[in-house]
Amino acid sequence: MNYILTNANVFVQGNFIKSNVFIADGIITEISNRAPQDACPVFDLDGCFIFPGFIDVHVHLREPGFFYKETIKSGTLAAAHGGYTAVCSMPNLNPVPDCMENLEVQLKAIRETACIEVVPYGTITVGEMGEKLAAYDEIVGHVCAFSDDGRGVQNDEIMKKAMKKISGYNKIVAAHCEDNSLLCGGYIHKGEYAEKHGHKGICSESEWKQIERDLALVKETGVKYHVCHISTKESVELIRKAKAEGLDVTCETAPHYLTMNDSMLQEDGRFKMNPPIRSEADRQALIAGILDGTVDMIATDHAPHSAEEKSRGLAKSMMGVVGLETALPVLYTELVKKGVLTLNQLIDLMHTNPRNRFGVGTALEVGQPASLTVYDLEKEYTIDPETFLTMGRATPFAGKKVYGSCKMTMYKGNIVWAEKTL
Repeated sequence: MNYILTNANVFVQGNFIKSNVFIADGIITEISNRAPQDACPVFDLDGCFIFPGFIDVHVHLREPGFFYKETIKSGTLAAAHGGYTAVCSMPNLNPVPDCMENLEVQLKAIRETACIEVVPYGTITVGEMGEKLAAYDEIVGHVCAFSDDGRGVQNDEIMKKAMKKISGYNKIVAAHCEDNSLLCGGYIHKGEYAEKHGHKGICSESEWKQIERDLALVKETGVKYHVCHISTKESVELIRKAKAEGLDVTCETAPHYLTMNDSMLQEDGRFKMNPPIRSEADRQALIAGILDGTVDMIATDHAPHSAEEKSRGLAKSMMGVVGLETALPVLYTELVKKGVLTLNQLIDLMHTNPRNRFGVGTALEVGQPASLTVYDLEKEYTIDPETFLTMGRATPFAGKKVYGSCKMTMYKGNIVWAEKTL
């Protein structure tokens, strides 16, 4: 299908220009101010913003194995609703994608039901058990990277062997960093809120201590290394130092760590995720890390659960919140409108940097597939989980007033989500 998008602010090569976007056979053929004369549908966007489709390198689609939480169909529709056109799907599934036979179950579902690009992770170890290396030779050509997400690899020697092997494929090890010996039954941040309300806390050391170990192994093995969902000030400093030493290291954080601290917690499962929302000092350190380039990208760690699993309060609810449909409006409202980041910087964090690191998604350029999203940044509204397309409803941002409403998302020239009023 051919389309023309007119009267928009278009993100082109790192800057916004007032322009029209011409699309033919799924490809961007022209970005210019030429008046539309083609016989095809024209969308007058009235000053809205056209961004390259966002890329999320940390998404739990739950299929195969946990269909009652999310499916690839519902998860990718939710992603499109939030402006994402490419996601990397985490491997804590059933079957676990540790060999080609298991991975093919997920790949088949992606081919049949995904409305955007989905690239899976393979696991670091068999069954994510941290004991035996997965069948890298079988799956390396079908995965974006290797991760045992949801579990930190506890055995130092196993992690070293994995890094050595994976470095030979020129692939990324994406680590969920968590030292189990330091968890002590905790489930929220070990800070003032936990102490005041009698909750068991997760210490910051449980995260940064394993990052410290992994960085030493990166020095030995030379592997490409990516740290998932960092949340502590110590993690930021360790990664900053590693980059200064020339190690091939990147990291991500999530919207809730950048916009919330543990004083904002409530006695509700929608505030429970792993790692937990931490202190204001940690939040400020993450922002500083973004501003100086230590933190490379923002991922949502979209992790849907059933309503029952999230209804048990902070102590007993499952860990994980949804985030694909709230990321841009929350970050735009809290960081861009408040002058912490520029809009250009935010798009780099949500598109350019993950694309460059993980090799997924496409740029908003002539000759490239039309994978893009349209946002009305002037639209103010209140986040209502009942409007979500994900099967999950648990978000700490429910009831929050935000700016930025997604009007349309295209993937390879196909409209995969659009407002009814567009």
